[in-house]
Amino acid sequence: MAEKSSITDLMLAIRSVSLPNVFNPWRDYDELDVTGPNGGGPVGRCARLSLHFQRKPRFLLIGEAPGYQGCHFSGVAFTNERLMVDGKVPDLRWNRFTTRDKPWSEPSATVVWGTLHDLGIAAEVVMWNAFGWHPHKPGDLRSNRTPTASELRAGLPVLKAVVDHFVGAVVIAVGTKARDTLSHLGVFYSGHVRHPSMGGANEFRAGMRKIVEADGRVRQMPTENAK
Repeated sequence: MAEKSSITDLMLAIRSVSLPNVFNPWRDYDELDVTGPNGGGPVGRCARLSLHFQRKPRFLLIGEAPGYQGCHFSGVAFTNERLMVDGKVPDLRWNRFTTRDKPWSEPSATVVWGTLHDLGIAAEVVMWNAFGWHPHKPGDLRSNRTPTASELRAGLPVLKAVVDHFVGAVVIAVGTKARDTLSHLGVFYSGHVRHPSMGGANEFRAGMRKIVEADGRVRQMPTENAK
């Protein structure tokens, strides 16, 4: 078994990544970031991700890559500013961290956290991505694109470190890109669910419910030595 990295080591590795046309939320500034001790920017995003990583999760969700409406500003995968301001993310209620008129809201993040709350596991989940940083079109931070094969390879060491850090959690691949990347790493994942984007919300919800219910049955099974 690989040695478990500390959260400090994980954050150092995450912050060190620098690639063309890729925004590193935990190192780079955006012109819409609130400044100050309680604000956004890389300092705020590092604080939020560090708090998220302090959980001892039952489930580890791995998506594809951050988007500009979500993790780009929040610093946590599948999570947007609106969810944090509204207190929908356990342990991560936060004041505004962008200067945008309205808090950023991302459809996929809204579906994911709504599902986690419906299933009663919102406080038992940690999230990351197959490629952990925000890939964007050249010169346009307010855009999303699929990470390239070379970018996915560059992110593999951090992905492996995150999975190893949360050893014991049920790993769930959200979307085919996450599934294929985890398989390439040789990481055992207990389930693969449809990504909630592009009309996949209902399939995502159904897939998550199936995995959570199956895990509940496994955890309730008596051990061999049970009296």
